[in-house]
Amino acid sequence: MPIKRRTGSNKNPPIFSHEFFIQNHADIVSCVAMVFVLGLLFQATSPLASLFVAMSHNVTDVFGGDENTPALYTYGLKDFALIFFYFLICIVMHAVIQEYFLDKLNRKLHLSKIKHSKFNESGQLLIFYLLSVVWGGEIIRREGFIFSISKLWLDYPHLEMTYLFKFYFIIQISYWCHNFPELYFQKVKKEEIVSRITYSTLYLVFFTAAYILNFTRIALCLSVMHFFVEALFHASRLFYFADKTPISDYGFKLWNILFVLVRLGSITLSVLTFWYGLALHQTAIPSFKDGNFNTNIIRINSLLAVCLLQAWMMWNFITFHLKRMREKAAEVQQQQKKKVKGHKKAKKAEDDVNELPEVDQNTKKLITQRPAAKANKAKH
Repeated sequence: MPIKRRTGSNKNPPIFSHEFFIQNHADIVSCVAMVFVLGLLFQATSPLASLFVAMSHNVTDVFGGDENTPALYTYGLKDFALIFFYFLICIVMHAVIQEYFLDKLNRKLHLSKIKHSKFNESGQLLIFYLLSVVWGGEIIRREGFIFSISKLWLDYPHLEMTYLFKFYFIIQISYWCHNFPELYFQKVKKEEIVSRITYSTLYLVFFTAAYILNFTRIALCLSVMHFFVEALFHASRLFYFADKTPISDYGFKLWNILFVLVRLGSITLSVLTFWYGLALHQTAIPSFKDGNFNTNIIRINSLLAVCLLQAWMMWNFITFHLKRMREKAAEVQQQQKKKVKGHKKAKKAEDDVNELPEVDQNTKKLITQRPAAKANKAKH
């Protein structure tokens, strides 16, 4: 299904030009992805195409296990092909959401160029965050992490993952990889590029590190907590752009509280896992063959990385609110200055009238009252 792009002019851009790729990137990428899907239909290409579409590295014991036992997977080099395919799918889905949902809302709201870009960013992230929260929450429920926190570090290394568990991390890595070409496809402004690259890189690095080092359980819990708060922020932001101020104000206030609680909760959960839980069965040397990276150096550095990330986010949170407070204080001062100036002008005019003789004062008052009288007659 081709995705139609609405542009301001009816002229078609030259083939292989930048504008051509930007307008038709979703169709081009979907055609590339379709090649891998069609490859599954033919016996000669099916083994190669399945590397890009189907989940690899199945370690389920088919002969010794029960038929009702869910399939278990680990990670390996074949995951690069899987990530590439779903990287393409993320680009196509981004374009579909943009064209059929966000662009229609933008036209109804008549947003400015600055708000238009932020609205699109929040809309895309909100959908992905909500999907990740529901998906990750279901995995947490199935694995029983809520009622047994010790499962986050028991039986490490956690090499074997269920299909949904592994697919969650594949999609996370693919999505944050696709954010980089989207900077070009969406024509993101220079002043917004730095912030988008920053958070996309942080997500990509932390998810990839957790996936390779087999810290997937703690990474899943931390990501669900974080995504829930971020979804609330971007939902409030969308309501703000839609002029639903009462709803957005309530959402931002709730986000302020939950943001701090999630930062504290993330640090607490990380300390329990890396400092206390994994320390019970740590090894001296990492084993790439067994997937055991529970050494003192890796464990402490992982905890330090999480804590520094939480501190950095908290610092940005505090500086943002301090900046808002300064801006509001400056606005109040300007309003007070305007009131004082207006009061001084009125008082000066009154003093000038009082300094005149009595006859001139009456004449001055009559002159100033005539325009007001004429305006009242015109209304009636």
